[in-house]
Amino acid sequence: MGLTARGTGLLVAATALLGAGLRFAYPELAVLGAAGAVAVGQAVLAAARTPRLVVSRTADPDRVAVGEPARMTLTVRNAGRLRVGGLLAEDRCAGRAVPVPVLRLRPGRDTDVGYDVPTRRRGVLPVGPLRVTRRDPLGLYAATRAYGPTAVVRVHPRVHPLTAVPTGAGRSLDGRTDGVPHGSITFDSLREYVVGDELRRVHWRTSARVGELMVRENVDTSLPRIVVLLDNRAAAHPDRSAGVAASFEAACEAAASLVVAAFRQDLPVVLLLVCPADDATADPPLDRLAAVTLTDLPGRRPDGATTGDRDGAALDATLTRLRADRPGDTLVFLTGPGGRDDVGRVGALRGAYPSVVVGVLGAAGPTPGAAGPVVLDAVDGAAFAAAWDATGRW
Repeated sequence: MGLTARGTGLLVAATALLGAGLRFAYPELAVLGAAGAVAVGQAVLAAARTPRLVVSRTADPDRVAVGEPARMTLTVRNAGRLRVGGLLAEDRCAGRAVPVPVLRLRPGRDTDVGYDVPTRRRGVLPVGPLRVTRRDPLGLYAATRAYGPTAVVRVHPRVHPLTAVPTGAGRSLDGRTDGVPHGSITFDSLREYVVGDELRRVHWRTSARVGELMVRENVDTSLPRIVVLLDNRAAAHPDRSAGVAASFEAACEAAASLVVAAFRQDLPVVLLLVCPADDATADPPLDRLAAVTLTDLPGRRPDGATTGDRDGAALDATLTRLRADRPGDTLVFLTGPGGRDDVGRVGALRGAYPSVVVGVLGAAGPTPGAAGPVVLDAVDGAAFAAAWDATGRW
């Protein structure tokens, strides 16, 4: 908000002319200076009047995959008593200005304006608010104000279809571990009866003891539980172009494909990061994949350890938690070319996870053989999906 370059120049010239006219008794110069000062004053009064606008926005859709279309629609309504004109509007989308044409609006009238949201790159795109600039007819003064709420468009990684899913690990009484594709049911807990529950699930002995109907809750103990561990260490994805690590984007696509395939098969799946973001642990997996970034750990610790040591320590801490918590029976570790040296450490979890699969994304060649895990080398997410389906069920 303030004088434009033209307005500033006119004000300086008007001041100089008025001063010279009064100083040297030239009434013509004084009149010109006064006229310029009056013009600047009228411009300030005309442009500083704040229009009463009500702005609402809708993202359709607000969650898309990379490359899919998304459109932002704004509704601008004139809530004042006077006609609104001379407005220049722009919206902020992913840090860039998007011109928004706003026509003259009569009192109580509205107009709809839309534009395409750029979805070429994965990420969380903040959109808004709408910034409306009001200028006077001579362009001497401009006043800018923000209107309306902001919105967020989440651009998820591409999802490649997967047909093969892991089988469950059913443990029999004699200690053997068998692959069970559809799982088995066993008693888990009791809860109060609600309308609609099947009477055959009522636990009559407990119901008689507590004086109200209690229903058995069963759990599928051998249903496949998949743990997807995404390596978001910067050292694991060293090759970058224009600030983007293609191997990391491919790893995000592979993780998204696994999560979606598990959801479609009604299988439990957990998405974890080597360097977790504490403020995003409750987000849905695809939202986390839209927002996740590479973590560049500090170069040195007080004891003199280097960046590689810090990266290794972060991975070791995550693997220790996985060994202790055991949130699943199939572990899929997705990393980049810089994480090939860690394949052996991940393979050491085979005692806790019957199936361990390592995906090396952005691989230019095969990964040297490592004892234990299945290693899938893939250039991008589509190649990983093809290699996953070709390998079969684990």
